[in-house]
This record gives sequence, structure tokens and C-alpha cells, in this order.
Amino acid sequence: MPTSKPELFIGLMSGTSMDGIDAALVDFSEAQPKLIASLGLAWPDDIKQALLAAKDIPDEALDTLGGLDLATAETFAEACIQLLDKSPYQAKHIIAIGNHGQTIRHRPDITQPFSLQIGNAKRLASITGIDVISDFRTADIKAGGQGAPLAPAFHQAVFRSDDINRSIVNIGGISNITVLPKDRTQPVTGFDCGPGNNLMDAWISMHTGKTYDENGRLAATGKTDMGLLARLLLDDYFQLAPPKSTGFEYFNLQWLNRHEGINSSSENIIADMQSTLCDLTATSIIRAINQYAGDTGEIYVCGGGAHNQELMKRIQSLTVSNVASTGALGIDPDWVEAMAFAWLAYRHNNKLPGNLPVVTGASGDVVLGRLTPASC
Repeated sequence: MPTSKPELFIGLMSGTSMDGIDAALVDFSEAQPKLIASLGLAWPDDIKQALLAAKDIPDEALDTLGGLDLATAETFAEACIQLLDKSPYQAKHIIAIGNHGQTIRHRPDITQPFSLQIGNAKRLASITGIDVISDFRTADIKAGGQGAPLAPAFHQAVFRSDDINRSIVNIGGISNITVLPKDRTQPVTGFDCGPGNNLMDAWISMHTGKTYDENGRLAATGKTDMGLLARLLLDDYFQLAPPKSTGFEYFNLQWLNRHEGINSSSENIIADMQSTLCDLTATSIIRAINQYAGDTGEIYVCGGGAHNQELMKRIQSLTVSNVASTGALGIDPDWVEAMAFAWLAYRHNNKLPGNLPVVTGASGDVVLGRLTPASC
């Protein structure tokens, strides 16, 4: 056991792709957060199917998800238990769990905006015996913000350089960027670019049964339909100025089907569409960087998209900036988002703001999250 007193928080993240839970145990006792242990836990198939089905539940029926809320919390608890088993620590050493939860609905632009993440905090705290901080988006929304993206504040804390302008790109189900100017008098900005892996995953799943296109192999065999790509990029979301955020409610196969389809004479239509969707993600990311961070010298990618070699190659082909994963900066791309929610829990515990108003559009800095004590 280390001799210095650690400040330990667990971060839990499950993204819009719903492919599993990322759990990170982080020590904040030093200036630079230290990843102590990490764990990826796949959703049990029955819970995953229920979560996917919940995407289609109307807003007015979301209060019927009580059972799924509890089952989700129990899986989050299992991730915490397995994570601690990999570390030298026990539950009594952990100050709090920062639980992003599983997003079921993100509606920041309606008359009564809200964002719903399930994973019952009381149940999670009861099983683990650890305080839980959750519901991170609501305070920002109440302050007039989008409630997303929230990771840019963490990116600023761990990735900013005084020597070169950087952009951090998180490619999960949705892609988002954080712009980190080397000039610290300039604000950090960020927003959701558009689809990340979600359209590619949905397309390959529908046609091959695979959950994702490993290393972009199917995309690499296809030929992008440049006309369709151009039409997709004309969508209103790509024309919006930030702050902005989006989710699977917007970018999904129904969205794709509303556009004129790929050239039906193609002999390789499945691979061609996969290639087109890969280019849609790459192009929307680089267009966003070119428009709002044209002096970027380095681009670092985190999230599952960092492992898609074909996607990374296409991103690099569209820019003169060097493209690499955040592993080059010392943080494995798989754990950046989970670490971010451990950090947000740390910020909440110390009564420090966790949002960046210029990113979310909120009227000011706010402390994010809601505490559920393990003893409640």
C-alpha cells in the first residue's frame, strides 16, 4: 500500500454505443491524476438489449424504466467490485464513485430541456458501500447549457500544452472535440462534431451481425460514394455553430435512411456504405477543427475510434496536423472518459465547478453532480 495518502475516486462511463462499461480508479493526490486500475465490463446481453430498446421509448414513458434503472446500477456495481479486485484498495479507501450513467435520452434543445442517464445511484451506493456522485448534466442544463460535452474540462486539466495548440477528439458513439490553445488567455472550447462510431456500428451490425468494424477492415474494402457523403454533410447539425451537442436520438439509421441512398448499382454496397460512413466521421471531425481550431498543431484521439486504424488513417489524410492517440500523452485512449468522471466526482467533492460555460453554453460555472451517500 502506498505511504502517501491518496485521494481515490472511481469513474464509470458507458457511452452511446452501449458496448460496455469503462471503469477507472484514479488518485488525485498529486497535480497530475494517476490511473491506478482500469476495467472494461461488457453489458449482460439481456440488459444491453433492454437499453437498446429504451432508445425507442417515447419521452412521456421514460418513467417506466425503474426496473432497468436498478439492473443497470447493479451492473455498474459489479464493474466497481471487479475494478477494486484489480487494485490494492478496498471500498473503504474510495471517496466516491463518479457515475456518468447510461444515457437514454438527451434533449437539450426542447422547451423543457433534460438529459436522462440511468443507473440508480442509491442502489449503486448500497451495493458498493461507496458514496456516489451522479446526474452530472442537470446543473449545467439548469444554467442554460447543453449539459454536454463535459469531458473538455478534464482534457484542459491533463492535456493542455504551453508550446503547441492541440485538439482532443473523443470518438465514441458520437464524436466531440476539445480545442486547447497554447495561449492560456484564450478559452478552451469544444462541442459534439456529429456521428462517431454509432452509424458505422449500426450499419455493420444490421448487415453482418458484427458489433463493430474491427480496424475499419470492411470500410477499407469499400469505395466512398462522394455524392452521398456531400449530401450527408449538408445536414443542418453540421451547419450549427457551437455550443452544440447531439446523440443517437438524432444520428441513427433512420437519419441515414432519410437521405438518398448509396449508388444501387454498386456490387459492394455494404462495404461502400461502411466506407462512406467512415469518411463522414473523419470529415466532420476535421471540418470542425478547421473551422474552429484552424491553427491546431496536434490532434490526439481517445475513445473506441482510436483503435479503428482505417478511421485514424482517413483523419490523418485530411489534415497536416499530426494525429495520434492520447496514449502518446500518457493516458490510454480507452480510459480518458472514465477518468473524466472520476475527476468530475473529485471536483464535486471539493465544491469546484466542473463545466466550461463556453463549451456547454451555460450562463456560468457550476458544480456538477448530485451526491448519494452510501449510508442513505
